[in-house]
Amino acid sequence: MVQGALKADALRGKTIVVTGGGTGLGKAMSHYFSELGANVIITSRKIEVLDQTAKEISAATGNPVLPIACDVRDVEQVEDLLRKSEEEFSRVDLLVNNAAGNFISPTERLSANAFSTVIDIVLKGTVNCTLTFGKNWIAKQQKASVLNIVTTYAFTGSGYVVPSAIAKAGVLALTRSLAVEWGKYGIRNNAIAPGPFPTKGAWDRLLPGELMEKFDFKNRVPLKRVGEHQELANLAAFLLSDFAGFINGEVVTIDGGEWLQGAGEFNNLEAIPTDMWDTIADTIRKNNKS
Repeated sequence: MVQGALKADALRGKTIVVTGGGTGLGKAMSHYFSELGANVIITSRKIEVLDQTAKEISAATGNPVLPIACDVRDVEQVEDLLRKSEEEFSRVDLLVNNAAGNFISPTERLSANAFSTVIDIVLKGTVNCTLTFGKNWIAKQQKASVLNIVTTYAFTGSGYVVPSAIAKAGVLALTRSLAVEWGKYGIRNNAIAPGPFPTKGAWDRLLPGELMEKFDFKNRVPLKRVGEHQELANLAAFLLSDFAGFINGEVVTIDGGEWLQGAGEFNNLEAIPTDMWDTIADTIRKNNKS
């Protein structure tokens, strides 16, 4: 089992807003931030889920977790999120843009509404949160940090998840652009590109029934395993902490080498058995002699 990487109280005195913080990776990150002493605000559209998660985390860590319902697609709700967060904790120091939506589908089968839904949650939602919080920090001359959760296909593209690929690529461009523009304000912008970190709800929706077994993501990862949530939480906490104060505009991939495995056209030759390699070697030697 993976352990927490940072020293206790590494985030003590910090207040962190995590979008999509009620479940999955957002919940895992929020739990670890709270363990490290942070005041945590978790947000999504489902207040019942948020309430349960907040109680669970706070009971385990002894630190306050504030649940606030917010649809990040609506900038007025995001502004309300900021207001309530500051009312509770007086200030917000860190923002994690984790809220996402996705469909696995041939692109030609997607309706305009389905396409827009993903773009609006992932890209527009991230823009809404980043600009709302960022403008507030700039006005108050407050140093801060934004961490965006993207994906490796943000920089490679990917079929069958085209709306998500477009949106995540936009978030990555936003990260790098604001890192330059807002650096002078002491506001850092970074991103994490996770590979396969299975979450029960999300992966069941994306790969229902037997598809999960058929497309075993461990086979695509050189380390032959998927990621553990604590590993992602460790990286997120580090990038948000003062230990990473000189990291700005960076996207850190945490995928066990998965995207590199798919990038090389010959990487999948690992499927060739040993005796076949012997045959190939014999053929090459014969061809070289001829």
